[in-house]
This record gives sequence, structure tokens and C-alpha cells, in this order.
Amino acid sequence: MRVKKKDIFFQTLENMADTIVQSADYFAQQVAEFKDVDQFAKKMKELESQCDNYTHTIIVELNKTFITPIERDDIMELTTTLDDVMDGLEATTSRFFMYHLHEPDEHITRFAEILRNSAYEIQKAIHLLSQKKLLAIREYTIRLNDLENQGDELLRICIKELFAKVTDPITLIKKKEIYERLETTTDACEHVANTLESIIMRNS
Repeated sequence: MRVKKKDIFFQTLENMADTIVQSADYFAQQVAEFKDVDQFAKKMKELESQCDNYTHTIIVELNKTFITPIERDDIMELTTTLDDVMDGLEATTSRFFMYHLHEPDEHITRFAEILRNSAYEIQKAIHLLSQKKLLAIREYTIRLNDLENQGDELLRICIKELFAKVTDPITLIKKKEIYERLETTTDACEHVANTLESIIMRNS
């Protein structure tokens, strides 16, 4: 019995979600130790390029496919929001490299855990989308919203602490940008959830 080939759009979205999980796992491992920031930045750039390739695949397929499994705009929006998550992780890592950040930071570690958990929720939701189990996705979009709220709260805590404890203005500027980039990446994860909610509403 021949196994039915998975739709190219769903397969590529799954590949993107899987790459985000791989990236978020690696990111969380690295920020806990900061052993080799050069290699860390190089690896994250490779993963980000891989995600860009998947985005390109979807754009090419949309341009040549007449009938798509869900609305074309939904596929493009979901692709863009997934790519934003990957871009956020890579952009933050590049700042570690450019700013010569080599010391673990408990706030960055906590952000990394929020992002790792978000990545797994995204992966589960995207795989359910491929199976067209739309209503089951809502469980994961709710969790993604909750994780984004945790990111908001963490940003408030670490910015308050930063201005209370750090006197060197250069260090303050570096850390503040990194914290804000991490929080923006949790926002990107919530944008994935919002896009999935729109897909559920239009297709249920």
C-alpha cells in the first residue's frame, strides 16, 4: 500500500516548525553556559538560513499552485510569522557575538526557556494543522498566549532590575536591547498563535 505524499505546503511548514524547535533547544543550551559564542552565532545563522530556504520554497510553490489546502494568504502569513520567530532567535544570538557577551544571565536563561516552550507548542500546532485537526490546535494557541504574557512580565522585571543595579551605561544599553529582542521574539510566537486562530475560524 502506497503512503499518500504529504502536501508540500504542510510539509514545509512542519519543516520550519521543526527547525524552530531545534534552534530554540540549541539557544537554551548555549545561553545556560556561554562556552563558545562564535560557534553559537555561526550555528544559529545556519539554522536561520535553513528557515529562509523553507520560506522561499513556499513562495515558489504558491506562485505555481492553483489550488492550496488552505487560503493562500493564510499560508503566507503563517510562513512569515514562523520566519519571524527564527529571525528573533538569530538576531539575539548575533548581539551576543557583537557585544562580546560571554557570561550567563538568569533573565536571558528564563527567556530562553519561555522561547523553548513556545517552540514546542508551535511545533505541535503546526503538525495538527497538517492533519487538519483544527479545533485541537486551540489548546496550543492558548498556551502560546500564556507564554507571551510570561515574557511581558519577565521584561518588566529585568528592565527594572537593570536600571536599579547596572551603573555602566554601555552595559545597560547592551542588556536592555537583548532583553527587548527576546521579548519581541515571544511576541512573534504569539503572532503564530493568532494566525493559527484565524485559520481555525475560517476553516472550521
